[in-house]
Amino acid sequence: MARFLFKLILCLLLALAAGFGWRAIRSGDPLYTFYEWVSPARFQKFDPLIEAVAAEHELDPMLVKAVVWRESRLDPQKIGSAGERGLMQVSEKAALEWAGENKIDNFQPEDLFDPKRNLEAGSWYLHRALEHWKIEPDAVPFALAEYNAGASRAQRWAGGNASPAMPTRDFLRNIDFPATRKYVESIIERYRFYKQRGRM
Repeated sequence: MARFLFKLILCLLLALAAGFGWRAIRSGDPLYTFYEWVSPARFQKFDPLIEAVAAEHELDPMLVKAVVWRESRLDPQKIGSAGERGLMQVSEKAALEWAGENKIDNFQPEDLFDPKRNLEAGSWYLHRALEHWKIEPDAVPFALAEYNAGASRAQRWAGGNASPAMPTRDFLRNIDFPATRKYVESIIERYRFYKQRGRM
């Protein structure tokens, strides 16, 4: 009887593992999905905040989370190589623009380690970049390039201010910073992953 029970439990565990494995493979990113199952608190900790701030800035929360994942791997204390801070790796210059535009008194760059402040500043900047590129059929790659490398470089890659709309593949080919091209492509891939499964 004990042996039968052991075999039954073993079969159930194997079936459960196979089911999880199948779902992970179908998710499009098995490793991410596995880590998410192992540590759901870490992977979903900021989701309510991301949703609220994204709605405030008329952004898709899945896009914001894709940027957060690429920029900081969900680490609100991360400091980038050029001094960018927090979840969305907001630079001091961009944060000061946000604080000035939104009349945030007594803003200090250290405030960017606060997840809400960081998401507000980063989402404001991303929304502004998307507005710059609304002439494009898909503004996201252009806005992400601007978010990463600045407006003047993104304009140059798009052919200048007076240029008509440009196909995304041509724009990506024009990006002569390999790190920025990879940045844009990786966020778009993560964004698709979230959309495909229907949740962040």
